[in-house]
Amino acid sequence: MSQINGDPPEVKIFCIELTHYNKTTKFLICCAGIFGFYLVYGYLQELIFTLDGFKPFGWFLTLIQFFYYVIFAICERKIEDPGGTVLSRRIPLKIYALLALLTLGTMGLSNSSLGYLNYPTQVIFKCCKLIPVLIGSVVIQGKKHGPLDFLAALCMCVGLTLFTLADSQVSPNFNTFGVFMICMALLCDAAIGNVQEKAMREYSAPSNEIVFWSYGIGFIYLFVIMLFSGSLYSGILFCSKFPVETYGYAFLFSISGYLGIQFVLTLVRTCGAPIAATVTTARKAVTIALSFVFFSKPFTIQYVWSGLIVVLGIYLNVYSKKYKWTFRDLQMKISQIIPKNSGSSRKFLLEV
Repeated sequence: MSQINGDPPEVKIFCIELTHYNKTTKFLICCAGIFGFYLVYGYLQELIFTLDGFKPFGWFLTLIQFFYYVIFAICERKIEDPGGTVLSRRIPLKIYALLALLTLGTMGLSNSSLGYLNYPTQVIFKCCKLIPVLIGSVVIQGKKHGPLDFLAALCMCVGLTLFTLADSQVSPNFNTFGVFMICMALLCDAAIGNVQEKAMREYSAPSNEIVFWSYGIGFIYLFVIMLFSGSLYSGILFCSKFPVETYGYAFLFSISGYLGIQFVLTLVRTCGAPIAATVTTARKAVTIALSFVFFSKPFTIQYVWSGLIVVLGIYLNVYSKKYKWTFRDLQMKISQIIPKNSGSSRKFLLEV
């Protein structure tokens, strides 16, 4: 409707109308929302795990978070379509069952890993999401990638390895099981991103529908598992002793994450994925810095330069989205750099 007669496409974040703002204003609003909400999200997530005795209850926190996300999605669907039914869907139920399982793995393992790792280490792992996404896009969707994508993944692997080694040497809160959990979370995240992209492309489903069904079914999965394992009762018992520090902080933690993703999606829609990736990466860098400021933890200079290698990998990934080099293009660039008198080397490169 808004695109008729040359009008710009409608851009809304909940009830906030952004359609008629210029591109710069939209960018600044989205940046403010991303930094504001996600910095609060990261701070509260780490704060919850500083509560004495809470570390074993990462899965219970995930259950609370899923519950809140379902409520937020219901509210959003009712605001957008007051007369519609919340249970309407475009994507088949079997796909949502898979998405729910992957979502559970992503968020549950990510939350629980904080019981074994420092928060900055967890964030650095999240920054390296490209690595499993790259593998997942090749396996699930059959996509092809250029040399810059693989070089970016290599930089991330090196930086991530060095950062983890530094953390294992100086941190009293380091456990290799936490590394395993966050790696599994990233694998689930890679799979869910590709499955979501494929489903949204085929069925044109709105984001609030995906949130409602994915987190709703995921909540049922986790509730049943925790009920039969006995961890549900112990989680309720512990959190009842600290309702503000658990349920209260979890509410703020969940709503900040839910609102943050709306600004990310809006930034992708208005300014493109490479710019959104750059902004979210900058936000993660600020999150790591603030984590060292607000929460006391050991520090080593190796954190800095290993983190910079990861940032280089992220930059190469963003650059590759703008300049889609192929391996043939890379060979041509190298052949232009090699002096003309190295004709045999140039001929070899072009024949590879």
